[in-house]
Amino acid sequence: MITANESAAERELELQVQQGLQDVEALLADSVAASRDLVDDLTRHLAVAGGKRLRPVLSLICSHLGAPHRAQSDPVITAATGVELTHLASLYHDDVMDSAPSRRGVDSAQMIWGNNRAILAGDLLFARASTLMATLGKESILFHVKTFERLCMGQLNETFGPPEGEDPVDFYLQVLADKTGSLVAAAAFFGALHAGAGPEIAEAVREFGENIGVAFQLADDVLDITSPAEVTGKTPGTDLLEGVDTMPLLLLRQQLADGTLDSEGAQILELLAGDLQNEENLAAVVELLGRHSVVEQTRALAREWAEAAIAALDALPESEAKEALVAFAVLMVDRAA
Repeated sequence: MITANESAAERELELQVQQGLQDVEALLADSVAASRDLVDDLTRHLAVAGGKRLRPVLSLICSHLGAPHRAQSDPVITAATGVELTHLASLYHDDVMDSAPSRRGVDSAQMIWGNNRAILAGDLLFARASTLMATLGKESILFHVKTFERLCMGQLNETFGPPEGEDPVDFYLQVLADKTGSLVAAAAFFGALHAGAGPEIAEAVREFGENIGVAFQLADDVLDITSPAEVTGKTPGTDLLEGVDTMPLLLLRQQLADGTLDSEGAQILELLAGDLQNEENLAAVVELLGRHSVVEQTRALAREWAEAAIAALDALPESEAKEALVAFAVLMVDRAA
């Protein structure tokens, strides 16, 4: 949103990014359709439900770090759309695995069409993302394939849990880097790459994206506990209800193992072992956990990852685009303030 304190150059960048997003939306609409009507309803379901489009925004901003005439060029729009399609495809699969009843304020795909069709819809969108990326050359194809591999490995590792002897907190952070950081990194990398920014800048924004992706997910861990449904679009404690060990729970269990867990923490773990399908029990856990120090520890971790992301930008020359990336990083963690 444009404010009175913005410079003319900052306003111009914002307006250009907004225009670029319109181009992404148009290509995205084409990419989720072009089948028979019943299939289109399924593959368009999450795209038309909205979403923040954070990854395309990041691609567009990073494209302004290269040659001015290549900013928001057709290859940048194509790459940004390919990344968003990959993200949408992963959501179809995630919702099946998590048995999620809703997504983005609407019923999830598997609730309407069933698990099999939802999985196939995700596969179809992955294929269409790959079709877009295939037009961008070998480097982009290989980077996208590696990103897709990391998405799958992150999801698989989450389902298996940490191997014996590995620190669960470190393991969880790597899962977040693979499941979320990798695709955010790809968005930033492709924006810079296809604007001709050069390998040093492309690598710097790739590292920025990886770190900010982890910060984003840590902020989400806080929001799941502290934010009302009208803000997040889901019931507080949804991750707890689905049995997901997010960072606050991992920190509680770490304190238990270290012998430093307080009485409230012990009460939370006891309640977690009970019936969370009972709304009163879930609400009690959310209230207790929201007051516990592990939530502030998780906020602090999110800030650390955001600071690491900003530090990765040291290699970039000063510009409105660099300032926009710093603001992007701050926004990702301010959500959990």
